[in-house]
Amino acid sequence: MQAEQGATAVVMEQPVAGIEVMTEIAPGDAQLPALLPNVGSDVISDDAEAARSEATRSEEISGLLAAIRRLESIVEEETVALATGQKIDFDDFSARKSRSMLEFVRLMRARMHLGDETEITEQIQRLREKLERNRSLLEMHYDAVREVAAIIVKAIKDSESDGTYTGRAARDGK
Repeated sequence: MQAEQGATAVVMEQPVAGIEVMTEIAPGDAQLPALLPNVGSDVISDDAEAARSEATRSEEISGLLAAIRRLESIVEEETVALATGQKIDFDDFSARKSRSMLEFVRLMRARMHLGDETEITEQIQRLREKLERNRSLLEMHYDAVREVAAIIVKAIKDSESDGTYTGRAARDGK
């Protein structure tokens, strides 16, 4: 059949585990690379594997520490703004903290084996302290807002009332 089409066949030699296999390929056929075992390299050096493992662990630690620092930075920025009375976009801070916290939690879940790393433990403890300070200032801010809102509500009620129904309550101290 090849002679009728005027094409020549190409013969490829491929070693397969020490055996040569002859494969006939038509001229228009595409070849895919064949991944064959190299009998001489079955054993990977323990040192090379340990080095790869240590490099991966180092990258995981660096990534987790970077995520903790980003979250810490956002929390610190909001805390400073609260402490100094700056105008704050709470929606923006909330969204940024949420995204950063989500990233941190995902990385921690994926790398639970890193929980025994001293540097990570120290960073998480610092983050916890900053989060507690932030929570305290947010709570104080919220309490102040609630008090101001109560004063405004009372003032509105007092200005709208003619005293008809509140006179006796005011006399009784209620």
